Amino acid sequence: MGLHGIKAVFFDLDNTLIDTAAAGRRAIEERAPRPLQVISALQSKHHYGEGEARAVCDKVQAKLLKECHDPAKMCITDLRISHWEEAIQETIGGEANRDLAAECYYLWKTTRLQHLTLAEDTRAMLTELRKGLRLLLLTNGDRQTQREKIEACACQPYFDAIVVGGEQKEEKPAPSIFHYCCDLLGVLPAECVMVGDSLDTDIQGGLNAGLKATVWLNKAMTAPVDTSPVPHYIISSVLDLPAVLQKMEHNTNAKLETDHMAGSNE
Repeated sequence: MGLHGIKAVFFDLDNTLIDTAAAGRRAIEERAPRPLQVISALQSKHHYGEGEARAVCDKVQAKLLKECHDPAKMCITDLRISHWEEAIQETIGGEANRDLAAECYYLWKTTRLQHLTLAEDTRAMLTELRKGLRLLLLTNGDRQTQREKIEACACQPYFDAIVVGGEQKEEKPAPSIFHYCCDLLGVLPAECVMVGDSLDTDIQGGLNAGLKATVWLNKAMTAPVDTSPVPHYIISSVLDLPAVLQKMEHNTNAKLETDHMAGSNE
């Protein structure tokens, strides 16, 4: 699939290629005897009421959403165990229980990784795209956490390069990380397309870096309250991307034809 003017596509990982949010929910909620998910474990092993167990997990989810991690000050494991420790103390009271917090964290993390999969139809799409384009995975986040996810979903064979924000000086939406990706692949920003679910990092970053196009994955297809930044294209499934790329090619061909006609008329 060779496209005029497009040589590479950059993909975000979390909630774009893999459903990290759903995997996290399953790690907390799914009831199975082996391995015990967190709510079940807190109830059966530690005799928490269901309401208390859910409250702990809800508090952790809220902390994850607001998480600010500085790897120079604390490793991601210690930070996330602290989330569970604080959530347990806020819900149950009493003295901090670091051992229980660590148990909950490792159970949540292990179960979440088990549920991180690259769907078969997504694999097929990436394989087909790679026949004519260079593909790069560009993900923000802590080095250890993101590398574990990449390993868990076994997505390495589908990409020409993988870049983790936590391993670079700056993360998305800084132009520097996008330009680093371009250099890795030997392409220009104007030859690249960014695909991701975050307006703030993926779309704004692609615009900041001067990429040819940005494609926003909006699964809910709901209009954002803030219309800035404005992506070039919007899709409801990552599987819609090939059609968008074909549309870009058609638009490019039409422009070339118009420019040629204009030149002939002069």
